[in-house]
Amino acid sequence: MDTLTIATRVSDLALWQAYHIKARVEATYPEVKVELNKIVSNGDKVLDKPLALIGGKGHFTKELEDEMLAGNADIAVHSLKDVPTYIPEGLELVAVTQRQDQSDVFLSHKYANLEELPQGAVVGTTSLRRRMQLLQQRPDLIVKDLRGNVNTRLRKLGEGQYDAIILAWIGLHRLDLLKDIPYTEKLSLDMMIPPMGQAALGIEIVCGNEKVREIAESLKDLDTFICTQIERDFISKIGAGCSAPVACNAVINENKVTFRVMLGYPDGTNIMQEKVIVNVDESKDLGAQLAYKMIEAGALELLKDAEKIAFKDEMPQRL
Repeated sequence: MDTLTIATRVSDLALWQAYHIKARVEATYPEVKVELNKIVSNGDKVLDKPLALIGGKGHFTKELEDEMLAGNADIAVHSLKDVPTYIPEGLELVAVTQRQDQSDVFLSHKYANLEELPQGAVVGTTSLRRRMQLLQQRPDLIVKDLRGNVNTRLRKLGEGQYDAIILAWIGLHRLDLLKDIPYTEKLSLDMMIPPMGQAALGIEIVCGNEKVREIAESLKDLDTFICTQIERDFISKIGAGCSAPVACNAVINENKVTFRVMLGYPDGTNIMQEKVIVNVDESKDLGAQLAYKMIEAGALELLKDAEKIAFKDEMPQRL
């Protein structure tokens, strides 16, 4: 093939990701010209409503998938955390790139770290997952919704609308924005468990083109694929949507998989939490197995109640 077309959102971070993949493909396949099909997704347009009320995280991927199915793109580059566990017929999630640091990060113009926040401090986040974990540790905090792109969120922090905000470290790092924040604290995975797929890119393709498949698979990192598949299996089996506060993260170290999961109410109560460590060669069904264990312990009923709470005023609506 002469030309490969990548579908991408037009946010700064999405474009960074698309150009990163473009450069990698061109380095490996110099005979292939790579073009970008830049699309404004509905999730990027509607910034004044919670994502759960406009269809969830799939609104960051649907338009890209529609472009591929219409023949206007060969592959799409997604933040994997935005890719639903259901992939439309005719498309396939073929590769996951090597995951970088998946930590969340505390940001403030006033306080050096999370521990220094005074009682009643206002913390901004769009994430029910973060809200749950923050309030479990610090029930004295006031957590308020925070929508908009990364620059908008940082501007609101700088204007003093929040004492601190919590964002994904990787996006700020890729856009070189951490240097402008006076106080930052990277949160450990035990303190703040990330969402499914954080800090990895998902490469989705149109089925049936073997050259496109070959190119996509050249971008694949095996360890990251194993870990993110465990996470996606867990979310799929537990049935967690973007209105449910759920955290899950798998990492591989010295041939061992450590898998952390947490779910509960957005106010940090009624928490169910597990941490398991297994050999990599025993991890294939780990996500589903842990989901079934938590379902037997009442996870589905807990999540159903949590989702009812999540739609109240002032509640963020995103994993």
